[in-house]
Amino acid sequence: MHEMAISESIVGILEEEARRQNFARVKKVRLEIGALVGIEQDALRFSFDVVTKGTLAEDAVLEIIATQARAWCMSCERVAVINHRYDVCPICGGQQLQVEAGDEMRIKDLEVD
Repeated sequence: MHEMAISESIVGILEEEARRQNFARVKKVRLEIGALVGIEQDALRFSFDVVTKGTLAEDAVLEIIATQARAWCMSCERVAVINHRYDVCPICGGQQLQVEAGDEMRIKDLEVD
């Protein structure tokens, strides 16, 4: 379950930022996850709850913002929304797509004390 490792990484980032920015507690984490990342959101929420026990983020709310995947089609020279990495272009049926968005995951912002 790579969601557990991701949750552990998030806690590591939160601890580092707490030292840098001098806050003691995280109340909310807003996380953007692209459609192509392959994260099971329920598993991530569960893992986050488990991993944050006894940390500065214990009882913090994890808000997940799902973002669409977009790719540049080299055939029709347009940007199209895709659902999977190897989709064909929904505009022209072309198969040469370059992913522009949807394969990222980032902490958008935090609510802290």
